[in-house]
Amino acid sequence: MTAHTDATTDDLLPEALLDFLPCATPDRWVEAALDNPALLLIDHAQCEKKAASTAMSLMFRYVDRPELLTKMSQLAREELLHFEQVVGLMEERGIDYSHLQASRYAEGLRRHVSRDEPQRLIDTLIVGAFIEARSCERFARLIPRLDEGLARFYRSLVRSEGRHFEDYIGLAERYGGKAAVAARLAVFAEVERELIESEDVMFRFHSGVPEVADV
Repeated sequence: MTAHTDATTDDLLPEALLDFLPCATPDRWVEAALDNPALLLIDHAQCEKKAASTAMSLMFRYVDRPELLTKMSQLAREELLHFEQVVGLMEERGIDYSHLQASRYAEGLRRHVSRDEPQRLIDTLIVGAFIEARSCERFARLIPRLDEGLARFYRSLVRSEGRHFEDYIGLAERYGGKAAVAARLAVFAEVERELIESEDVMFRFHSGVPEVADV
């Protein structure tokens, strides 16, 4: 698996994260993001809120796993702080926060999560790792094209979201073993690749390639 794109992106991201993702974000998504800055920020805020909710849900479901409780508690606090920061940036730019229909991405990954424990936990952690890693990669793709304030903020997020990716993978391997996790990663990687590289009817932070209108 590899998501190497260009020197700028590679300089911002750790090698392990680039190798983890099955593909790079297509250029058409980057162009759509630059053409829809308000929509990008609104959905980004929504993603941060959902990430905090996911971490807290894991804390309530798996109360007998102290390592998970600690990591998810830290992650939830960070994601809520990021949510507040994104909303603050939106206010500065005159963008109103509103609810958006979610993209197909997260649900597309979760559709392949096992219903049976302990595999359900392992798969859920793997999905979390893909979401965090893809977020980092998209921040890195956008940073060279953004205004100074937003680029600086996204650069700070690359570092924290990168830690979240490592936390999810570390927990998955702790509870499932490296060999078993590697096998499941291969399955989810192909699902993730399809979601990222195929055409998508909506533009969102984690959406696929925007559809091209008929001429």
